[in-house]
Amino acid sequence: MHFKMIVVFIEDHKTEVVMETARAAGATGVTVITNARGEGLNRSKTFLGLALEAKRDMLVILAEEHLSRHILEEIGRAGEFEEKPGTGIAFQIDVEDAVGVGHQIEQLSSTVEDQI
Repeated sequence: MHFKMIVVFIEDHKTEVVMETARAAGATGVTVITNARGEGLNRSKTFLGLALEAKRDMLVILAEEHLSRHILEEIGRAGEFEEKPGTGIAFQIDVEDAVGVGHQIEQLSSTVEDQI
């Protein structure tokens, strides 16, 4: 079984809805890293040297490759990434190898067989 890593940077108030959406689309787990920072096309505004930016979370999802594109698209829809600039970004990366996912492979086997 092959996996992709989906990385999501999202405003923290949308983290829960994006996680629920990813699970509904087939993700079997997610790791949340809080207080991530980033800048897009426009630099963040400051007030007396303090950044006035929304708090962001970073989500990391290890998804089976046949499910990953669907999960990625659903995350983008739930996070409104294309509709509202600056709300977040998501991308996927090929994973060459992984350990500690045996229990997920057992659960995913029947799901992936139905997809293929």
